[in-house]
Amino acid sequence: MAESVTEIPINIEETVKEVIQNATEKPPNSIEGVAIAYLSLVIMAILPIFFGSFRSVKYLKEQKESGERAETMSNKDALMFPIIASCALFGLYIFFQFFSKEYINLLLTGYFFFLGVLALSHLLSPIIALVVPASVPNVPYHILFTRGDQDARSDIVNYKFTSYDVICLVISLILGAWYLFKKHWIANNLFGIAFAINGVELLHLNNVVTGCILLCGLFLYDIFWVFGTNVMVTVAKSFEAPIKLVFPQDLLVNGLNASNFAMLGLGDIVVPGIFIALLLRFDKSLARGSELYFRATFSAYVLGLLATILVMHMFKHAQPALLYLVPACLGTPLAIALLKGDINALFNYEDQPALVETPETSKTKKSE
Repeated sequence: MAESVTEIPINIEETVKEVIQNATEKPPNSIEGVAIAYLSLVIMAILPIFFGSFRSVKYLKEQKESGERAETMSNKDALMFPIIASCALFGLYIFFQFFSKEYINLLLTGYFFFLGVLALSHLLSPIIALVVPASVPNVPYHILFTRGDQDARSDIVNYKFTSYDVICLVISLILGAWYLFKKHWIANNLFGIAFAINGVELLHLNNVVTGCILLCGLFLYDIFWVFGTNVMVTVAKSFEAPIKLVFPQDLLVNGLNASNFAMLGLGDIVVPGIFIALLLRFDKSLARGSELYFRATFSAYVLGLLATILVMHMFKHAQPALLYLVPACLGTPLAIALLKGDINALFNYEDQPALVETPETSKTKKSE
């Protein structure tokens, strides 16, 4: 009897300590906080697709006017992409298992800092041109470094920029330094959104067949690495780089210093985004004065993303977003094309039709 009496205060004290520790380490998330986090992720996901798609139309037009042909993904590239991505993902997982993630993340942070500054500068360029007063001159500069003389001369550095570009670079470097030293989630999202918009704008699928191959391959890739193993989740949590968008679920509790994040990978934005951008360019090629395929598939993407979040919240388990996004993004335009009789036009559309070799072009090649 005496022994049981002496044990009671000890157990109560340990229980109280455990409750206090849990309360301090894992603050409860309010329903409102979780809703704000998920809604913010959806908004941050759809904005890069929307703006990146329209920027891709402008980018393609500029290339056609200049006579350049952009590098586009072939069917073989689309088929190999999930395999290459799987090797890269598993390689990172092995690295995190056997080496200190601090050193790996230090290397990756420097790499993505450089890329992030360039991506953010490219994104800010048209904004700065509108914001800066007309009284501030936009002075052009040209850095040219050549080798050789006259006919044998070749350019080593041939870069043109303006004073507005310098302003963009300075702002991007300041934001990059904030991310580099603080790793704040807002700085992470700024770089992530810049990467996503640039990806949707500059990465072009030339035709719908290539897009179907890519999306179907990554559909299987996402399901396997999320449901079949813990590799995807482990790498996502260990990888400290702006390759994902995050938003704190405990924002209302801890403010800007919140730490319990909901996250969405940039791949779940860029991969469907480049396909949706292709559909916008297809809409423009039809010259019907509407953006039916783009708007319908964009809406389907939003619904697929909401379905992902709903299932994830219900089952409390990470979900492969492409499991829901791929059927939505592929099924919608195919169904519309069947109903409107555009199926042949959809599958025959190409941003840049393949060059057909003629006797004139073959002679030119031989002379070169």
